[in-house]
Amino acid sequence: MTLDLAVPVDGTDHVRGSGGRQLVVYGDFECPYTAAAMRNIAALTDSGATFELVFRHFPLSEIHPHAEAAAAASEAAARQDRFWEMHDALFGDQRHLEPADLRRRAERLGLDLARFDSDVLDLAVADRIERDVESGDRSGVDGTPSLFIDGIRYSGPRDRASLQVALR
Repeated sequence: MTLDLAVPVDGTDHVRGSGGRQLVVYGDFECPYTAAAMRNIAALTDSGATFELVFRHFPLSEIHPHAEAAAAASEAAARQDRFWEMHDALFGDQRHLEPADLRRRAERLGLDLARFDSDVLDLAVADRIERDVESGDRSGVDGTPSLFIDGIRYSGPRDRASLQVALR
């Protein structure tokens, strides 16, 4: 099993921030552990830490039945340049991931709802998610969250202090 990021970050990835190290997160919008890690990562950026955050989809559909739909909703939002807003909204309330809940989030974000509805069902959106999953598979990802710092698998604690040290 590889410990390196098999597919380098490119212009098609969802990237937030800049400077410092690069943190790639393979995550699942229904996974409580991914949500906890994302809260700790957000706390780091709120405290002034500078790094490039990359989010890649790895929905664990067999245990999280809403993960794939949530990923599609985030990709539909991305087509309207609102990926990170949807990302934050999804992790902010994982208990409400039914299709009607996802649509309400899109409405609250001010998205064009007709376009959102169409994009959620677009096969290209499913292909985009599958591309992330395949890249995770090639990198040895077997659960969420899986983190890579500067291309190397990070297996340490995911609390704020440990992540802060790892990203220095």
